[in-house]
Amino acid sequence: MKILSFVAFSIFIFVIESRPNENVKQTCGYDSCHPTKSDAINVHLVPHTHDDVGWLKTVDQYYYGSRNNINKAGVQYILDSVVDELIKDPVRRFVYVESAYFDKWWSDQNDQRRHHVKRLVAEGRLEFAGGAWSMNDEAAAHYHSVLDQLTWGLRFLNDTFGECGRPKAGWQIDPFGHSRELANMWSLSGFDGLLLGRVDYQDRRRRSNSKELEMLWRGSDDLGVGSDIMTGIMFNTYSPPPGFCFDILCTDEPIIDNPNSPDYNVDKMVENFLEYVNDAQSVYKTNNIIITMGGDFTYQNANLWYKNMDKLIKYVNEREPKVNLLYSTPACYIKSLYDSNAIWPVKQDDFFPYASDEHAYWTGYFTSRPTFKYYERRGNNFLQVCKQLYAMTNLNARDKVDLNMLRTAMGIMQHHDAITGTEKQNVAKDYERILENGIQDCLVVVQEAMTKLMSEKSELYETPSSSESNSKDYYLPMTLCQLNASECVISETNDNFVVTVYNPLGHTIDDYIRLPIAGNTYDVTSASGEKVETQIVAISENVLNQLKTRNSIATKELVFLVEKLPRLGYKSFYVQKTNSSEIQTKRPSTYNKLESRKKHASEGTKLNHESRNKIKNSHSNLSNEQSLTIGNEYIQVSMDPNTGYVGSISQIENNKTTTFPLVQEILFYEGMSGNNNVSENRASGAYIFRPKSAEPLLITDKPINKVVKGKLVEEIHQRFSDWASQIIRVYRDRGYVEFEWLIGPIPIEDKVGKEVISRFTTDFKSENTFYTDSNGRQLLKRILNKRPTWKLDVHEPVSGNYYPVTSMISIKDESSKKSLFVLTDRSQGGSSLKDGQIELMVHRRLLHDDAFGVEEALNETENGLGLVARGTHYLVIGKDDDNVPPLVFSKILALSKLLQPAVLFTSGDNLTMLEWKQNKNEFNGISSFLPPNVHLLTLEPWKGKSVLLRLEHFFQKKDSPDALSNPATVDLEQLFSKLKILSVRETNLAANLWKSDMNKMEWTTEEDMAEEFNDKYNPDYDSERLRIFDEPSVLMMNGFEKSPYTVGRRDKNYNFLKKKIKRDENKFVISLDPMEIKTFVVEVEFR
Repeated sequence: MKILSFVAFSIFIFVIESRPNENVKQTCGYDSCHPTKSDAINVHLVPHTHDDVGWLKTVDQYYYGSRNNINKAGVQYILDSVVDELIKDPVRRFVYVESAYFDKWWSDQNDQRRHHVKRLVAEGRLEFAGGAWSMNDEAAAHYHSVLDQLTWGLRFLNDTFGECGRPKAGWQIDPFGHSRELANMWSLSGFDGLLLGRVDYQDRRRRSNSKELEMLWRGSDDLGVGSDIMTGIMFNTYSPPPGFCFDILCTDEPIIDNPNSPDYNVDKMVENFLEYVNDAQSVYKTNNIIITMGGDFTYQNANLWYKNMDKLIKYVNEREPKVNLLYSTPACYIKSLYDSNAIWPVKQDDFFPYASDEHAYWTGYFTSRPTFKYYERRGNNFLQVCKQLYAMTNLNARDKVDLNMLRTAMGIMQHHDAITGTEKQNVAKDYERILENGIQDCLVVVQEAMTKLMSEKSELYETPSSSESNSKDYYLPMTLCQLNASECVISETNDNFVVTVYNPLGHTIDDYIRLPIAGNTYDVTSASGEKVETQIVAISENVLNQLKTRNSIATKELVFLVEKLPRLGYKSFYVQKTNSSEIQTKRPSTYNKLESRKKHASEGTKLNHESRNKIKNSHSNLSNEQSLTIGNEYIQVSMDPNTGYVGSISQIENNKTTTFPLVQEILFYEGMSGNNNVSENRASGAYIFRPKSAEPLLITDKPINKVVKGKLVEEIHQRFSDWASQIIRVYRDRGYVEFEWLIGPIPIEDKVGKEVISRFTTDFKSENTFYTDSNGRQLLKRILNKRPTWKLDVHEPVSGNYYPVTSMISIKDESSKKSLFVLTDRSQGGSSLKDGQIELMVHRRLLHDDAFGVEEALNETENGLGLVARGTHYLVIGKDDDNVPPLVFSKILALSKLLQPAVLFTSGDNLTMLEWKQNKNEFNGISSFLPPNVHLLTLEPWKGKSVLLRLEHFFQKKDSPDALSNPATVDLEQLFSKLKILSVRETNLAANLWKSDMNKMEWTTEEDMAEEFNDKYNPDYDSERLRIFDEPSVLMMNGFEKSPYTVGRRDKNYNFLKKKIKRDENKFVISLDPMEIKTFVVEVEFR
């Protein structure tokens, strides 16, 4: 009878616990934090698991727990086990981070299980930190992609759990260095704090000694206090204390509290733990410290952890009254720092580069897997196209599923072992599969949207009568081509085909299109029925020889200019193969201007002998008559006939030619080999860049050059070896030079790994100073062999001065006001190791692992051959007093290269020109002009009849003080041609909190921030002491500082006029200060 009663009672308890409860009182967030003590050391135990979204295993292998011979890890079991253990005791806590996995797990749960989890979240027992789709990298990731995946992850949490699912703390515990721009993003997304794991070993040592492991970090000088975020560096990265890993993956002893057991160890465990606590507390400012209890893929059996942590808390608190051990979360820890009323140091730079010891600089991954980095960048490009077209055409729910496939794929790509190139080879292939599937799914959305737009009545042509044309419904199947490999089945094999070019920018642009072809002559007809001027260019023999895996019969490319490509719009072209020997087309007036200035431009190609010697002593004076020169009316490139390399760049402006001596070379470092047993034997690998010598080697003393000239483009095809070549290219009417490099297969027959660079050498006096972008936005000053916050002890003079270059790197000669910018088409590592030089690493092939977990050499192959990488650098050079200064020009150019027009191909086999003319072959998605300093960052379908809109002011205050750095206004009411604006409501940056509901914390600092850190940081900067003012300063974190600048607008002649800004004239007019991004949920009606 007693047994039966016990069973009945147990069942009753289970039913109570299991019953769904929709009205659970929400005590999440700070209300759920366990109390701390003012007279004790509060030890915040944070149970967590770090679940890489791919690394040694693929995403699915990690989730399902397969391939345990590689790594014993199964995320589904982690979440199952953790939820079970949290349900048992309301005191327990757990933090989860990666929404990609949680979404996958959530979809497998039944309603009862979901109700349990919702209750845990509502009561603050299960907390989300970070919350993005993946824990993104901070060096190789572009801010556009990071923001997208952050938004997507947080939206999932918000839709699933409401306010209690909104993370209050950032959790970047494993990325290999930390970015200033992303600190800005975390702050603007409403995070109250940010916790980091990895920082440079020298920086950590200095900060530990001075108790500056926690600080107020300013993410943007332009945005001021609105970009500040409390930031903490954790004591042991993200691992548990030694001896306290209670996991099936660990070998540490459990806590044995039976005094009758011969293995009883409570006294020893408590003593060891308290010793660790004392060590940790000695380097932090307050009586609160955070101790992470977890690691990579831990908690597959959460009972082991919680059973032992329960004991640890019990016995430590019983035996040491001056220590208060408690279950906690990242948000609760940040709250405890806030409640301490401490005064905090400040930080305004970033945490790059990251070194874990004297010879382990994690700067190789800035470049690792260069073709995947390019693919990811193009994936972001196409995602914006897909989202914009969906938002403007009101497609159905089925299409949103296809869109979401690319959203999730791009979220996975941002993971800190994906975009970084630090994963195993089989995982890299799986990432490519995921991204390719996402792109193909989104192509369905693009086709549906394009068909919808094109089927509208054309305004260019009268609709033919039924006798002239069939009245069938129109549908254009479209495909993408591998234009980076000069490969396209449709353009190569079809005599007639359609090319549709879509512009994802909010500004009208002109852009050159290159189509692989097998024929000799073609006609291109525009949407207005006019023939377009074309040029046929032979594909470089180097491309044909090096790209062995290229599947193409094309030997030429058809080049033409798409003029005035509409804003968020497209133009369609009909291409026909012809038999004529020459295409006669009207030349634009700019061509005549080019002809008339050729003689004048050539006068600037002669180099000064002394300047040349400053650059490279082995180069002698150039004779203009002997030189090879390509260019246009704005810029000329001259080759040195003695060396075969570029000798100078000449700029022509206002009938004046300025010549800049410049040499560009392709070189390589030999990668260090080693067994990694000690630091001195560290090998260069996927993470680590460590060259054998500080001096790179030339591939050849004199490359072979071939010149190609035509109406639209002029090129020099350079061959350095059978594995290294490039094309130097100048298009008509363009003020920059393209250096299209082609590297691979990198030879390894000599058993030596190689790291290939492109180097630009000028006579600039750059004073050991250069600038790199932070995730594609603000520019940060770098000084050779120096760090802003500590005195650097240099052990690796090359890799220790490499920084991430997401979009651009530059040097400047302050005395002559000359600037050089080099823009990239993907993330790369770069530096300026000597005055007047810029170098960028473009490819790496290595034969040794660097012993940081991958256990594979970075030796990429394709079809048994070494990987071939193809990419482009865009060179901008000039003086600050130019009509368009190099900095301004480069920022506009970088944006246009980030979001390039999407080129879509349709076979003409079943489509006559007459049928094509019936379509609406030109479309403009934006009705009014955006200010030239405003970028339409996001337009995507949101919820119901709403879209998510982001507008970005993409200039900093000092970029163009009298023009483009002025504030701007945008009237949303008539902005879109297909969308009628009904209401507008502003959110935080990540769109998971109304802006009006943002209430951030106030922090007291030891000093004020510098108004402009780049100005403060110079070669004489005292990195031992960061104090600017002696008095503490209270910084409000609940809004932006008001800018005193006035608004600039652009008239039809592209002049910028000052005008006082009138803020909030009506509900649809918004204002943007320099570097400000504003996010809105916009209710719309489709026109």
